[in-house]
Amino acid sequence: MKLSSEITAIITGAASGLGLAVAEALAERDVRVGILDMNEDEGREVAARLGGSFARCDVSDAVSVSEALSALRAVHGQERICVNCAGIAPAHRSVSKEGAHDAALFAKVCGINLIGSFNVATQSAAGMVGTDATGADGERGVIINTASIAAWDGQVGQIAYAASKAGVAGLTLPMARDLARSGVRVMAIAPGIFGTAMVTSFPQEVQDSLAQHAQFPPRLGKPEEFASLVCHIAENTMLNGEVIRLDAGTRMPPK
Repeated sequence: MKLSSEITAIITGAASGLGLAVAEALAERDVRVGILDMNEDEGREVAARLGGSFARCDVSDAVSVSEALSALRAVHGQERICVNCAGIAPAHRSVSKEGAHDAALFAKVCGINLIGSFNVATQSAAGMVGTDATGADGERGVIINTASIAAWDGQVGQIAYAASKAGVAGLTLPMARDLARSGVRVMAIAPGIFGTAMVTSFPQEVQDSLAQHAQFPPRLGKPEEFASLVCHIAENTMLNGEVIRLDAGTRMPPK
């Protein structure tokens, strides 16, 4: 898919972090960007700065997703690129001093990270399949979800987060197979530890400790490196049904 002003993208969690970097990278390539986020003030500021549009969206709520997509499509038309970056990562052990892991917290994490990705991806795909195919391969769109290396290397306290991201990784291939006949690709990126606001707010010694598990380069990932991979996936039609670890060779220890 050639990135240009004729292409529309939607990005969840785009008011900050990896989602913001993706929105900025796509806008730099003249793609029309739709910003989906719960933070209205920052979301609207990002949309205005990038010449895009904003819709408040609770990705865990299918009705909220439907309404948000309808609002964005009314401005820019049907999206050809869908990038899911919305997510949360609270830490809680299977059993702590308070007792068993809070089931409501587990459900909330899976509701946002996994069901949220499912809601947006499937509803976006439903719109994509109705568009005209483009290019020599007859492509109609691409969906890029955000997994995590925690899907394989989940640490102590990451039971809910790791399970949700393993689910994101697990839906990639079957969804790609479902949508193959319609010319819609599905990919996932599993980032390691990236220098988003959540991580850079930690003391420097904590950041250094996190970075030490990267083989090369021995540092935190940069959000723009994640965004660069998103752009490449969108442009490279042969990438489909795969989860790409973007982690500098990191393998996380138990804690």
